Amino acid sequence: MEFQGYIWKFGKDIDTDAIIPARYLNTTSPEELAKHCMEDADPTFSQKVKMGDIIIADKNFGCGSSREHAPICIKAAGVSCVIAKTFARIFFRNSINIGLPIFESPEAVDGIQEGDLVKVDADQGTIVNLTTGRSYQAKPLPPFMQEIIKAGGLLEYVKKKGC
Repeated sequence: MEFQGYIWKFGKDIDTDAIIPARYLNTTSPEELAKHCMEDADPTFSQKVKMGDIIIADKNFGCGSSREHAPICIKAAGVSCVIAKTFARIFFRNSINIGLPIFESPEAVDGIQEGDLVKVDADQGTIVNLTTGRSYQAKPLPPFMQEIIKAGGLLEYVKKKGC
């Protein structure tokens, strides 16, 4: 899998309330959630983000609650993947379960700026900043997690496996 998009950069400790504020959790509609994606971190994000764009963030992205709404709204907003120095554990697993590709690469976070055009090869874990020409390595996801993401999430993976 490959992803290419422009970067939206966020800081450290972006919690699930910044990703999707609790005041919008009265819906499970991905399209409705997407309208409020990252609203408390950047109130205009959902109007500016384009299909395929990439979020990059510092450490502990997705900390806070265990709500699946956070990765769902990111994916529904059109974000192709998220790169961070580290992810909160439950956000990491929820992202895999709903089919949102995520990558840990501290060097990429430090070397890539908002607005840069970036290409990610999920299979190899390579991140190339097409704006600067610099390349970075992410920790590749284990093959079974890559299969879950390629299937579109855990439920689709289970359906395809006939479990």
